Amino acid sequence: ALPVLHMMEAGLLGENVTIDLNVWNSPEELLAMVQGGEHDLYAFPLTVVSTLYNKGLDVRLMNVNTWGVTYFMTTDPAFETWADLAGKTVYVPLQSSPPDALTQYFLNEAGLTVGEDVTVVYKTDNSEIAPLLASGEAQVALLPQPFVTSVMGQNETLRVALDMTEEWDKATDGASGLTMGCVVVRTEFAQQNKEALDLFLDEYERSVQTVTSAEGLEHAAQLAEQYNIVKAPVARKAIPACNIVFVQGEQMQQIAGGFLEVLYQANPKSVGGKLPDANFYYNR
Repeated sequence: ALPVLHMMEAGLLGENVTIDLNVWNSPEELLAMVQGGEHDLYAFPLTVVSTLYNKGLDVRLMNVNTWGVTYFMTTDPAFETWADLAGKTVYVPLQSSPPDALTQYFLNEAGLTVGEDVTVVYKTDNSEIAPLLASGEAQVALLPQPFVTSVMGQNETLRVALDMTEEWDKATDGASGLTMGCVVVRTEFAQQNKEALDLFLDEYERSVQTVTSAEGLEHAAQLAEQYNIVKAPVARKAIPACNIVFVQGEQMQQIAGGFLEVLYQANPKSVGGKLPDANFYYNR
């Protein structure tokens, strides 16, 4: 949301264009938005886009906007590797989400079977897991930024045990990036509004550079609080670790395609049963 909020505040699309930003809070709410066709652009996890596209919904991948922002948090001083999760209970947000698909992939690579070697407890929202970690009720859990920063400030025994981005880079030898978040466009809107869409992409790229720069950090933190995303002090600490990026075109197709390929080989259902074809990618 931060690059879009900056675009709104600065009026970067000109006087004749208004951005109406709505926040979705659950996969069901997101699906209803897409099926209803009530929006032109969407920001959500890459695996969700692939699944919706394979179901025939009118969506195309426009750009990647977030690398991995997810971390395994723990209060267990002995937890260092995936194998250490044997016999443990792990809390994971949103079943069938990218974090879940990645967890399943890494557990499988470590020779662990969910339900036999590891117990996975799913929650419907990150905000349900954070207080469990803060209170110590959950010993191991998966969380994204900015929840990681927030919860570590509430429990000094918590630490990051595994960085999912680093784990992915090791597992794939850097062949693809851990592509978590992206921006999606309705195909019909893209076909009818190419000039406006290209302007959006240009200004979104500049806005990413602004909110991730050292000079723009304070501005981005204030926007996060102003629009009720997260409090400014938390945002100030979390934004540098949020891996906000801008990747489009052939580079996007190569990186995102590589990410989906690995997940598909591990579990076809995680990407919608098949790899999306070339029309999945929006290229100018």
